[in-house]
Amino acid sequence: MAYLVLLALAALDSAGYSIIAPVVPEIGAATGSGPGLMGVLVASFAVGQMAGYPLAGRGLQRSHAVAVLAGSLALVVVGDVGFIAGDGLAVYFPARLLQGIGAGGLWIGVSFAVIERFPGQEFRRLTGVLAAYGVGAIAGPALGGTGGIRLPFALHLALVACLALALFLIGAPKEPATFGSDRRALRSPGFWLASAGILLVALSLGTFDGPLPLHFSEKLDQAEIAGLYVAAAVVGAVCATLAGRLPPRPVLAASTILMTGAIALGGLTDTVSVWLVVAVLMGVGIGAGEAGALGVLLESIGVERIVLAMVVWSQVWAVGYLAGPAVGGGVAEALGFGAIGLVPLAAALLVVAAFVAAPGRASLRPPELP
Repeated sequence: MAYLVLLALAALDSAGYSIIAPVVPEIGAATGSGPGLMGVLVASFAVGQMAGYPLAGRGLQRSHAVAVLAGSLALVVVGDVGFIAGDGLAVYFPARLLQGIGAGGLWIGVSFAVIERFPGQEFRRLTGVLAAYGVGAIAGPALGGTGGIRLPFALHLALVACLALALFLIGAPKEPATFGSDRRALRSPGFWLASAGILLVALSLGTFDGPLPLHFSEKLDQAEIAGLYVAAAVVGAVCATLAGRLPPRPVLAASTILMTGAIALGGLTDTVSVWLVVAVLMGVGIGAGEAGALGVLLESIGVERIVLAMVVWSQVWAVGYLAGPAVGGGVAEALGFGAIGLVPLAAALLVVAAFVAAPGRASLRPPELP
C-alpha cells in the first residue's frame, strides 16, 4: 500500500510539471502576454525545483520523508489555489514558483521514503518511481487540456487532497532511517559519472521537448506531434522499470549511445516514419538513462550519506533541462536542425570521460544496498 501511494505521488509531481503547457495559451490570452513572458512563467517552476531540492534535504535530516512530503504537498496546494482563485501574472508567477519548490520536495521526499521503507531494494523500487514520473508526464497535459485556467488546477488540487489523505493514512515508518550527508561524496568518480549521465538525460530531453517539435511540425500537425511524444513517454516509463533489473553502468552506457543517436537522427531527417523510430529510441534512452544514472549514484555513494549527493544530482538535472531547449534552439537556428545532435554529443563526451575516470567493477546485477 505504501509503495503504491509513493508511486501515485511521483505521478502527481510529474503531472504538476507538465500541466502548464496546454494552459499557457489561456494565460497568455487572459493577460495579454507574449511568448517571452510565458517562457519565464514556465521556467519559474524549474527555478522553484532547484530551491526545493536543498530545502527538502535539510528537512529530511531534521525529520523524516513523510514530513517532507506533507510540507511539499502544502506548497503545491497553495500554488494550485493561486491559479484557481487568483487573477493575473502577479499571482501566477509566485504560484508557479511555489509549485516548483513543492515539486523539488516531492522528488526528494518520495525517493527517501522509498529508501527508508525498502532497504536492499532501493534501485529496483526507485526505477518504478521513475516509471511513475513517465505516467504523470502523460496525465499532466490531459489535465491541462480540460479547459481554461482554473479547471485544470482545480482537478489537480483534488488529486493532491486525495493523496495527502493517503499519505496521512500510511504515516511514517515506525523506525525511520537516518540519512546523512558527506561532502566527500561529491568528489567521488562515481558521483561525477552519475551527474554526467543525468546531465545528458536532461539536455537530451530538453532538446527533444524544445526545438525538435518545430522540426517535426514541418510534416506533422499538433495532434500528431502529441501522439509522438505520448509514445516516447510510454516507452520511457516501461524501460525505466525494466532497467531496474539490470546493472546500471552498462545501462547508462547503452542509453548514452541511444539518446545521442536519436536526437541527431531526428534533426537530420524529415521522414515521418523515421521520426517514429526516433521517438521510440528516445523513450528507451531517457528511461534507461535515468535509471542507469540513478543506479550509479546509489552504488557509488550508498544510502547512509547520500542526502547532499542526491540534492546536487537532482539540481544537475534541473540545470540540464533548463539549458537543453535554449542551447538546442540556438544550435538549430545557427546551423540548422541537422546539427542539433551536437548538443547531446557534447554531454555524451562528458559521460565517456567520466566512465574513463570511474571504471568501477562490471557488476552483473543491479545494486542491492545495505
